[in-house]
Amino acid sequence: MSTPCKFEFSVLRQDEQEIVRDTHHPAIAEINRERLEDLRSMLRDLGSKERTLARHRRRQTKGKAEPRGKSFSGTAVHANQRNQVFVAAIKRVNKELKRLRKFEARKELGEAARRALALRRAQQFSRPQNEPRSHDGMRSLPSRRRHMKIPRSKIGRISQANKRAQAKRDASRGGG
Repeated sequence: MSTPCKFEFSVLRQDEQEIVRDTHHPAIAEINRERLEDLRSMLRDLGSKERTLARHRRRQTKGKAEPRGKSFSGTAVHANQRNQVFVAAIKRVNKELKRLRKFEARKELGEAARRALALRRAQQFSRPQNEPRSHDGMRSLPSRRRHMKIPRSKIGRISQANKRAQAKRDASRGGG
């Protein structure tokens, strides 16, 4: 389930709000690929820091760890909420990077198809290189079909045999 932007910004500090704000819809579409990858690495660092802090807070409440310091405020729940905000932002960035990769791949595929079509058309409509020579005339191209000589006595023999066999069957059935 997604969380509202208002809740996300209420949990984060000012500098973190600016980072997360760039991952929401209108702003994320205008960011280039390098900036998106930088955002993803920053969000991963922030998320891992919050995950470590939440784990430490849980251990602290169980009595298994010493307090970390006075500068860390909040509970493990607060750190978990902040981590969830960073995870959601990473998902948005990954989705946008995937969309950009698909768009670039589709663009490259279209360009390759246009190049292939241009090559095919150039090859298809090219004229053969004829070298005109005096007194030779046109060159004859021999036929590639096989030449078979069939005696005239064998033409139609299969159909005649079928006709005789059918007449024989009709006579044996008593038809007439």
